[in-house]
Amino acid sequence: MIARPSWAATRLASSSQDAGSWQTTLANSGPFSTLQRQHDKNHKVDDEDGHYIVVPDADLTDRYQITRLLGQGTFGKVVQARDRRRNKLVAIKIIRSVAKYRDASRIELRVLATLKANDEKNRNRCIHLRDCFDYRGHICIVMDLLGQSVFDFLKGNSFVPFPNSQIQSFARQLFTSVAYLKPENILLCDSAYQTFTYNRKIPSSSTTINRQATQRRVLLDTEIRLIDFGSATFQDEYHSSVVSTRHYRAPEIILGLGWSFPCDIWSIGCILVEFYTGDALFQTHDNLEHLAMMEAVVGKRIDGHLVQAVNKTPVRGGGGNPAAKYFKRLRLDYPAQETTRGSRRFVKAMRYLQDIIPSNTTFFKNFLDLLSKIFVYDPSQRITAKEALDHPWFKEMAVADDGTEAAKIRLERKLKEQEHLRPGRHIG
Repeated sequence: MIARPSWAATRLASSSQDAGSWQTTLANSGPFSTLQRQHDKNHKVDDEDGHYIVVPDADLTDRYQITRLLGQGTFGKVVQARDRRRNKLVAIKIIRSVAKYRDASRIELRVLATLKANDEKNRNRCIHLRDCFDYRGHICIVMDLLGQSVFDFLKGNSFVPFPNSQIQSFARQLFTSVAYLKPENILLCDSAYQTFTYNRKIPSSSTTINRQATQRRVLLDTEIRLIDFGSATFQDEYHSSVVSTRHYRAPEIILGLGWSFPCDIWSIGCILVEFYTGDALFQTHDNLEHLAMMEAVVGKRIDGHLVQAVNKTPVRGGGGNPAAKYFKRLRLDYPAQETTRGSRRFVKAMRYLQDIIPSNTTFFKNFLDLLSKIFVYDPSQRITAKEALDHPWFKEMAVADDGTEAAKIRLERKLKEQEHLRPGRHIG
């Protein structure tokens, strides 16, 4: 039986144990201890949007000292901090002091606690919760400090594509993580590659020539972790009607047909193509245009039975499905009368999947076959993460490339380090 920790069970050994003069109470609303410190009444800790105002070297409880801001998003900020108890650097996600974001973070905490409870050794590459507490109206989630995100690495590399061998490695890890989430009844809901990061600060070679750049950095180690579960939810609990980052959003979400585990698979497919080309596959912010792009890439019209389902599916609050307006006589009504010339040109320029991925080797043929099983409109017919891991592509060795060379360099360095640390070795 899968363990899903209750509110009380997810309360960790938090900073409150070292609170000293801190006033400590157990929050009734979540799995963390509420810590309150006596501050000057004129001391402002929030900005107008409810974000915590980060001050380097400031204390965040008596256990953690903020060292720097790492990033900021809709839900809040992430800081690097020193954990005085363990004498190491950690990452702390500081949630905005706004009710809806606090409520969402409670779900995230339950998800994180569930993942850790059922995979103590973290074989499935999901970030583990280390501590959590409530500080002056801000829920704080403490996690290990890892390397930069895959997106930041790609951006810093001028969006030059990853080597094929490394794309395969990323894919295997992503499907492994998502396959683990399904038995836990957890939907990731946002597989954008900003949500996973390198496991450590990994050195990278910068001497390799590439067809699209004079030089590109190549990772020596491709181990990654899923790090952001801010949009995750449990399958049997409330579902928002719209989830996922736009570029990676599955068709069933746009069509208002409800969503489940298959939406994460579609997102992974988009990410893998982006790793191969260096560009987002579906660059749009318009639903009709997005669906037209999908038809151009997949090379097939959206299934008629799905369109019929759109016409029959009511929405929350009553009324018809808004997506019904995108279709006429069971076909996508694109271009519509109001469609701009720019949109028409953009959709017309979209390439068929078989034109994006070559089929000149067994490796690429299998990669293309896997993607064709991912980019299936009907979520019930889409390949699962477990099935994907058994796909022939993962049994194929990529042709020697920058990634395989980087792996050799990493192995050589590791062997040298082991030799250097070998007992009895004399340095003369």
